Amino acid sequence: MTPDRLVAGLDIGTATTTALIGEVVGDLPRNPVFKVLGVGHARTTGLRRGVVADIEETARAIARAVTDAEQMAGAKVGEVYVGISGEHVQTMTSKGIAAVSGAEITRADVDRVNAVARAQAIPPDRELLHAIPQEYSVDRAQGVRDPVGMVGTRLETEMYLVTVGGAPAVNLRKAVERAGCRVRELVLGPLASALCVLDEDEKELGVAVVEMGAGTTDIALFHEGKIRHVATLGYGGHNVTSDIVHGLGLTQADAERLKER
Repeated sequence: MTPDRLVAGLDIGTATTTALIGEVVGDLPRNPVFKVLGVGHARTTGLRRGVVADIEETARAIARAVTDAEQMAGAKVGEVYVGISGEHVQTMTSKGIAAVSGAEITRADVDRVNAVARAQAIPPDRELLHAIPQEYSVDRAQGVRDPVGMVGTRLETEMYLVTVGGAPAVNLRKAVERAGCRVRELVLGPLASALCVLDEDEKELGVAVVEMGAGTTDIALFHEGKIRHVATLGYGGHNVTSDIVHGLGLTQADAERLKER
């Protein structure tokens, strides 16, 4: 086990918190493989509809899940990638234009046009989470995936910007830090799920990833290889359980078991 290849992820849901520890192996960097070493679960009581409502309760759930994962993996982790979602997530598309500085397009030109597209005014109560290049245009020739090495004078990009509420992001970081971990990066939950389960053909043809949690349902739409839309609905498994309770006159525990079966 190589410590610098250890990666830890944390999914803090309305009902369950899951921690996962793995090692990046394989033919690096061309063909990385993620080997799962440990998984931990804990019941969450500090979240409401995907947003931290009690920092202390959330921190206790995180600590339990991380401790179980560390014991299974036989390794300690200090930093974690943390999934974030909720109705506070907002997205928009931004465009950037830059003149090519040399005979052909270089990585510096791509970085420059990406920086122009990212330079959008973000309200003070929001935080930029992801800036995802969708496609590039070289001298108005559209649909370019990677323009490096191409010849042209004008480079354009279309970028998908994802922002989250500043307060939910800060509270989530505080809960993780009180559990004894550092947040390496916040990652949009629906995007992380899509990256795990979709292949390139599915994203090219068009596909929707629907992830139903206890308090919310996350949706990510892809078409022509690009992410097109992300949404969080304020309904989840708890609503299904509640409907069964009222519709069939069952207890909460019986309705939960019936739903799961």
